[in-house]
Amino acid sequence: MQVVVSDGFVAICEGRGERRRVNMMLVGEQPAGTWVLVHLDSAREVLDETSAAQITEGLEALERVLRGESIEGMFADLTGREPQRHVHD
Repeated sequence: MQVVVSDGFVAICEGRGERRRVNMMLVGEQPAGTWVLVHLDSAREVLDETSAAQITEGLEALERVLRGESIEGMFADLTGREPQRHVHD
């Protein structure tokens, strides 16, 4: 969600068609325009715009799958490239 109005440790945030009062105590006061990951009406993490867009797309894809719709064309950052292999020491 994106902070619209900040008032100390409470902010009005918008995202995915809804507006909520969000507790900001875990991330501190954030200026309007800041993206935050919100769970149970509490901001858990400050996000950059790219991460916020990827999370939003993932949530949209999940909703589409649950409705039985296609997710073709989504996840451009993952398609058309070789899978990355993580090596653990």
